[in-house]
Amino acid sequence: MKKKITKKTQSKTTAVRGVNIKSSTRTREMSSWSMSIYVYWFIILFFIAATFFILGRSHMINKETTNPTSNPEVIEIIDTGADEETLMSASDYYIHSKTELAEGNIDGAIADLTAAIQADSNMVEAYIRRGDIYMQIGDYNSAMNDFNVALSIDASNPVAYYDRALLNIRLEDFNAAMNDINNALATYNSNPNEVLQLRDLYAKRGQLNLWMKNWEGAIADYTNSLARPEGTVSSAVYAERAEAYTAMGEYALAINDYTSAIRVISEQIQGATTTEQREDLSMRAMNYFEKSAALNLNIGNANAAKSDLESAYAIAASLNDVDTTERLQKLIEALQ
Repeated sequence: MKKKITKKTQSKTTAVRGVNIKSSTRTREMSSWSMSIYVYWFIILFFIAATFFILGRSHMINKETTNPTSNPEVIEIIDTGADEETLMSASDYYIHSKTELAEGNIDGAIADLTAAIQADSNMVEAYIRRGDIYMQIGDYNSAMNDFNVALSIDASNPVAYYDRALLNIRLEDFNAAMNDINNALATYNSNPNEVLQLRDLYAKRGQLNLWMKNWEGAIADYTNSLARPEGTVSSAVYAERAEAYTAMGEYALAINDYTSAIRVISEQIQGATTTEQREDLSMRAMNYFEKSAALNLNIGNANAAKSDLESAYAIAASLNDVDTTERLQKLIEALQ
């Protein structure tokens, strides 16, 4: 027997179904909302973790930079950069010292070179240049110290040996100067330098030999100096070799050298740009004419002696040197 479903029961069933549908919908909505919350918090936690990681990494980098010993790679980068910056700074100071010297600012040049040395303690050129300046202003102890330090850094530097030789000459320590010149010559071939020329080295050693009365050694060195192709021939080299020849009794050779010295001076006078230069060169030529005249008298050549004295007289007159013209006039009259 079939039951009859009343409207009331049907209505109730429908209501229940409606509640169930709403409940199911709400459940699905809550489940979806819960998933959204989880994703949202997962994203937040991810960014928080990433932030801490980045901050921690940054802290480690800063720490390694502050304490380079903790990271060898950082050490290498920092050290290399510092070295390049230091070298550039030292070079800048060294170059600026040239400007200071050209302007006559000795103290400024010394300060620049000192700064260059502080930036690069192995900069040999800075020690040499500062030593040269100290030598020129008479601070020989400081100059000697700079040359010694330069040679302790580079024992094959001919310029440092040569400049220290010049200092030892001023100190009248000729043996030490000779040793330095010999070292300069020995190191020059293996370490040539544009600042220095073999012509100058041989000439300076010839001068030392002359002062030490090693006549043959002096003549050999002066001859080597004159034979060099580079640089400019100095009238003093001819004149000093003439002195060595004179000491050995080689008067004819000495006269030839005085003649050559005068010839070089006549060429230099043509290129002189100041009155002081022309007067200085003229006085040297006058002196060489007088020495040549004395040698010509020693070998019995009175006419050549008279000619030399007349040339010297003409130069003295052009210089308005009254005392010298009177003295030479008397000598010329004595040869009449």
